[in-house]
Amino acid sequence: MNSHAATLALALAASCARAGATPRHELTLTIDCRHPGHRISPLIFGVGHSERSDADRAEPWELGATAVRWGGNSSSRYNWELGNAWNTGSDWFFRNVDYSDKPGAAYARFMDENRAHGVASALTMPMIGWVAKDTSSASFPVARFGPQLALDPDHPGVGNGVAKNGHVLSPDAPQRTSVPAPPEMITRWATRLRSDDREVALYFLDNEPTLWHETHRDVHPQPVGYDELLERTLRYGEAIRRAAPDAVIAGPALWGFPALFDSAAGRWDRYAHGGVPLLAWYLRELRAHEQKTGTRIVDVVDVHFYPQGDGIGLGVEGKTDPETAARRIRSVRALWDPAYRDESWIDEPVRLLPRLREWIDANYPGRGISIGEWNFGAERHISSGLATAETLGRFAEAGVEAAFYWTAPPRGTPPFWAFRAFRNYDGRGSSFGDLFLGSASADGASAFASLDDSGSRVVIVAINPGSTAAPAMFEIASAGRPRDIHVYTYSAGRTGFEMEQIPAGARFGLRLPPASISTIEIRLSLDG
Repeated sequence: MNSHAATLALALAASCARAGATPRHELTLTIDCRHPGHRISPLIFGVGHSERSDADRAEPWELGATAVRWGGNSSSRYNWELGNAWNTGSDWFFRNVDYSDKPGAAYARFMDENRAHGVASALTMPMIGWVAKDTSSASFPVARFGPQLALDPDHPGVGNGVAKNGHVLSPDAPQRTSVPAPPEMITRWATRLRSDDREVALYFLDNEPTLWHETHRDVHPQPVGYDELLERTLRYGEAIRRAAPDAVIAGPALWGFPALFDSAAGRWDRYAHGGVPLLAWYLRELRAHEQKTGTRIVDVVDVHFYPQGDGIGLGVEGKTDPETAARRIRSVRALWDPAYRDESWIDEPVRLLPRLREWIDANYPGRGISIGEWNFGAERHISSGLATAETLGRFAEAGVEAAFYWTAPPRGTPPFWAFRAFRNYDGRGSSFGDLFLGSASADGASAFASLDDSGSRVVIVAINPGSTAAPAMFEIASAGRPRDIHVYTYSAGRTGFEMEQIPAGARFGLRLPPASISTIEIRLSLDG
């Protein structure tokens, strides 16, 4: 074991003590291939797109990703008619920029590159009402607003909109940086996409609208309340539906757990709407609209998931001390486990996926679920990879329609290999199957099983976050018999998967290595 791997193992011995008790209970999964469950949507293996160049980030096709979402804060102000004009909002000094400096419209390059690699495209459609008018204007120039708390290091004449004394500056009219973007502008875009034969897997209704008063306060300083969110959803959703009747539309792209319950206008807004949580009310109103008009606006309910708590982080940022690493792994339980009380300021069970399903069933049956952004931080640490693999398995288990990691993990990192465990474990494009067969958990370890459409291949992904090896037993009940079994394992300190072939049998045991992700491929003979 090299010194880096030894350090990781020592850290995990402490950080994963809760999952690594000795002796460990056996992880047992019995799979009946004759009775598969629901179809697994390939769109759960999506990633986000950023126009900012980052040579370290993996390309979607390196990961085996199935779809890419054009999104993020700047997508709210993208001017598709100019082709390469965005406003960065509060992320970067409220500046208009051209991220690409390449000819042609950025969205067209994005979609064409995806199509060339067999990857689906999802687009965020602005509904904030304003988009960048050029690639050079800024909302808070020093010449107009005076000295500010922070200045753009590349353009010192542009500030962040906060005075030296900490006072938040009031913006000028939106026209300083922007032009109106009414629904008709979005209709024109959707029409162009269809005429150019560019297929959109999902249309997202903007990005995190209940944060606009912060992220885009230069053009939308007032908090978005219940009524405005619904009104914009109806107007811009109908604009897409007119141009693309068969479009799959996702909304409302809420930023996190509190946004499920309250608008940006605060708790009083919920009281003014009968005390009904924002998302539940939104779905109820959309259902009433469809019943009244016959027009379906939203097909997929979209929210974002970023685990909270000190040090969890985003992207490569985040603490990797033993306690934070352990919390990062445990935080996956907020997606599915009703017994898990979130260990952050949320301090209550989140149970995000079952909660969303219950609200959909009660208020607007038939909608799918999308997790439009998610990330566990500390991407260079094994805890991030273990959490990522567990999350992908939970998305498959819950029948999620689409999910997009933000943005894409750096190549060769643990989350990179977590994606590959599901999407290209053998380096030849083999992937998790089409139909969900079942799952099991024991002492923190978990396994998720699938069957491909041919019925001839079972793929199991097993995750052991513990500091000791986890015993596992698998049994295959099917119309065929296992003819060969290969196990591909990635663990702390490794640079990729190691493969071994084990004796084929309908029942077999494994010891999952500490801090590991294992993909088990079972090929079946269907001739009896």
